[in-house]
Amino acid sequence: MKLFNSIKISSLLFASSCLIISACNKAPLEPEPIVLPAQAVSPTLASLLDNNEFSFFKAAVIKAGLLPNLASTTARYTVFAPTNSAFILSGIPSVDVINSLPTATLAGLISYHIVPQTLLAQNISETFPNYEYPTVLNPTTGTAGFNPLLRLTTYPSRRGAGAWVNNIPVTETNVNAVNGVLHKVYTLISPPSKYLWDSISESSDLTYLKAAVIRADSGVVVAGRLQTALSSFGVNLTILAPTNLAFQTMLTRSIYLVLVRQGMPAATAYPTAQYLASTPDVFSNPALYGALSSQNVKGILLYHILGTSIPGIRVFSVNLPTTTTSIKTLLNKDVAAQATFTGPFVGAATFKGAANPTASKVIINPLNPFATDQNYINGVIMKIDQVLLPQ
Repeated sequence: MKLFNSIKISSLLFASSCLIISACNKAPLEPEPIVLPAQAVSPTLASLLDNNEFSFFKAAVIKAGLLPNLASTTARYTVFAPTNSAFILSGIPSVDVINSLPTATLAGLISYHIVPQTLLAQNISETFPNYEYPTVLNPTTGTAGFNPLLRLTTYPSRRGAGAWVNNIPVTETNVNAVNGVLHKVYTLISPPSKYLWDSISESSDLTYLKAAVIRADSGVVVAGRLQTALSSFGVNLTILAPTNLAFQTMLTRSIYLVLVRQGMPAATAYPTAQYLASTPDVFSNPALYGALSSQNVKGILLYHILGTSIPGIRVFSVNLPTTTTSIKTLLNKDVAAQATFTGPFVGAATFKGAANPTASKVIINPLNPFATDQNYINGVIMKIDQVLLPQ
């Protein structure tokens, strides 16, 4: 029996080895090439502009020298494309007007509508604050200090079915091309050209805010000044800017209370407080340095800047919550924010400080809802009608 089993096992091993040898000696199979699907060549983003509703935009793209970019099938772009009606709404009524604009100006405007990657509508974040996406616009092009790495950014956002880029409504999404995607926008998206400090310095209704910043920076080295941050590329600050009247109202009340506590009769204290608060020089009045110390003023100003640290966050009114929500400021204290929408536009918005009896209203121009958010190179300004008080 043992011999039989040995013979049986040997036979099986021999047969197996023959199979292996036989398999090894077979000729190798000829490789079969993998056939890749043909790369689609149309439509491109450039050919999408052949649609009559984009004739203004196409003319602008051609004059700006950007049509070859949008025709390239090896590149990937997202184009926020204004229709002809969007150009007209923005004050550009014809192709003749487009062709009359300086090429550099037009190139900057159109470049700000193009993001060098594909961003589908469903991939636009709904989180707060919104993400920034660099455009192809380099603000230093043609200047002595040209920096090839710099790009101005846009801020697409989404809430449910609604989408915006900065604060401009997107009217149609996801028009696909082989080299990217096109989204139609309600009006032109103007690239920012100034810094926050430039605007504050030049605005006739923000002279108190300017004086407050200068007071807050008193005795501070240049690198640590608010004015430096407000003048810097690379920060994203959202400034809730009280108007002159808002500062006058707050300062009159504060000075009045101080004078009364010091023993001045109320009948005299109030007109005295009104007089002292009647000009921005109130912040540089040595007699008031105790109440308006640089530290106190800086604290109040930081309470008007959204975020937790510099570089901060950039928020447009369309990003504000529709239910009262606490948002951090650079003072590390919250303000309560809320917006009310009328269609894709913000019809009303408020911010309330911890010590304010009532909420401060964002100043909205009903004839121009886009003026609510003043977009600058390094942030956004929303003007408000009260000074926010943390305590």
